[in-house]
Amino acid sequence: MTPTPKDIDAARARVPLAFRAPLPVRLRRYALWSLFIGLFSWCLYDFNITPQRIWVGLERLGSVLAFMFPPHIWTSWAEFAPILTGLGETLAIAFLGTVLGAVVAFPLSFLGAKNINRLNFLRLGVRRGYDVIRAFETLILALIFIRAFGLGPLAGILAIAVSEIGTFAKLFSEAIENTSEKPVEGVKASGGSRLQQVRFGIMSQVNPVILSILLYNFESNVRSGTILGIVGAGGIGFLLSDRISAYRWDEAWSIIFLIIAMVYLIDWLSAMIRQRLIGKSEQAR
Repeated sequence: MTPTPKDIDAARARVPLAFRAPLPVRLRRYALWSLFIGLFSWCLYDFNITPQRIWVGLERLGSVLAFMFPPHIWTSWAEFAPILTGLGETLAIAFLGTVLGAVVAFPLSFLGAKNINRLNFLRLGVRRGYDVIRAFETLILALIFIRAFGLGPLAGILAIAVSEIGTFAKLFSEAIENTSEKPVEGVKASGGSRLQQVRFGIMSQVNPVILSILLYNFESNVRSGTILGIVGAGGIGFLLSDRISAYRWDEAWSIIFLIIAMVYLIDWLSAMIRQRLIGKSEQAR
C-alpha cells in the first residue's frame, strides 16, 4: 500500500528525527558547505574577480571575436607556404613524439604489469617511475629541452616523447594486467614457452587496446604540439603566437581554423583506422 501525503505528514509529526539526518551529520554538512563557500568567496576576492572586470573582459573578447569573420585568405603562395609548413611541422612533431614515446614505453610496460613481473619491489618501483615522468607537464619539458637543444622541432619531439613514456607505460601495463588468463593457459598447455605465452596469449588481447591508445594520444599530441610551438619548440604555434603578438587577429583566426580542420581530419582518419583494425580484431575474438 502506497502511503499518502497525509500519512507521511502524520509519521513526520510522530517521529521527526526519523526524517532528518542526525545532528553530527548535519553539523558536518554545514561545516563542509561553509568551508566550500568561504574558500570560493576568498578566491574570487583574492583574484580580483569582479562583475566590472568580467564585463570589460567580455567587451574586449567580443572585439577579438569580431575578427573571425570574414576570415583572412592568403592571396599568394609565398604568404601561405609558411603556414602549411608550420602545420606539417606540428603534425610531424606529434607523430615522432608519439612513436618514440611508445617505443620506449612498450617494454617498460611489461615491468609494471602484475601478471608479467612477479617481483613486487621492482614492479612498484617501475610504476613510481611512471608517476615521476607523468608529473612533468609537456610544456615544462619543452622549456627544458629548448634550453638543452635550442629552438626548433627537436625540443618539441623530445618533450612529447618523454611525457608519453610515462602515460603509455602506465596505460599499456594496465591493459596487460586486465587480460584474460585463459588464452595464456591454452598456450601453456600446448607446450608454449613463457615468451610464446606473452606473444600469443596476451598480446593478441592487448594489441587493439594499444592501437586505440596510440591513436587517441596522437590526436592529443597534435594539439599539444600547437602549444609547444608558442614557446619555441617548432610548429604552427610559433606563427600563431607571432600573429597574436602583432595584433593580426584576422590571420590568427584563420590559422586557428586551419588547426581545427587538421585536428578534425586526424580524428576522422583515426576513427576509420579504429573501425577497420580494432573492429576486425574484436570480431575475430
